[in-house]
Amino acid sequence: MRSALRAAATLLVHPRFEVIPSPSIEEKVLEWVPRDVTITVTASPSKGLEASFELIEKLSAHGYRVVPHVAARQIVDAVHLEEIAARLLACGVEDIFVPAGDADPPAGIYDSSFSLLVELDSLGRPFTHVGITGHPESHPNISDDLTVQAMWDKRHYATYIVSNLCFNASTVRRWIERVRARGVTLPLYFGLAGPVEQTKLLAMATKIGVGDSMRVLSGHTNWIFRLGAPGGYDPTRLLQREGTALADPASIVEGVHLFTFNQVQRAEEWRQSLLRQLTPHNAN
Repeated sequence: MRSALRAAATLLVHPRFEVIPSPSIEEKVLEWVPRDVTITVTASPSKGLEASFELIEKLSAHGYRVVPHVAARQIVDAVHLEEIAARLLACGVEDIFVPAGDADPPAGIYDSSFSLLVELDSLGRPFTHVGITGHPESHPNISDDLTVQAMWDKRHYATYIVSNLCFNASTVRRWIERVRARGVTLPLYFGLAGPVEQTKLLAMATKIGVGDSMRVLSGHTNWIFRLGAPGGYDPTRLLQREGTALADPASIVEGVHLFTFNQVQRAEEWRQSLLRQLTPHNAN
């Protein structure tokens, strides 16, 4: 089992840390996150796109590789999209992640990530890298077959997939096998919840809006229950169970996308500890 964890841990050498715009997150990232860690910034319907873009510009100026979440349902029209693209390109962004987003109703003409991806294509594909969402577990509004089909439809417009949270190792393995059997060969970033304490997560949820931080946890009651355990949730065990599948070349897994819930200190300390134990020559 240790060899499986070691294989998975190599994916943490250059991970992606997902953060949510908040008044203190810039300072926390600067204090705890090395510059070779990619930072992805969520798009919150409650806070608006401006909060995300301001944080993106600040982190980019500090030397981070930043990946904005450009949520389709928050974009008004093609003119709005062009303005956003110009602003992101001006601060050096080359990589964006395109989810559908949670805005209901949509702010404009895009009701899905696919429609926005097509629009980006018509604009000449201004970004070198474009990510899309994968759903190892059932989506509340979309059947499993349709989510896999959606990845097939988007494969010409995207360059990689980020899997949504899932806490069942066998479910993730089966999902990866289905995606690859369908002929989708886009590289995958494995979505993993970072270490988190219940009290800190709930405090953050109160500040930024419960829906923005907790929506990804819906349906994961066992995981939420484990938040009450001493020390909170630790992702090491799940990473160990996934290790062999993630390291299999046929899975085409490129890295780990860590949902930090803005607990970047805890996430980075966990990552560095694991790297020191398992890949000492690759530790930062």
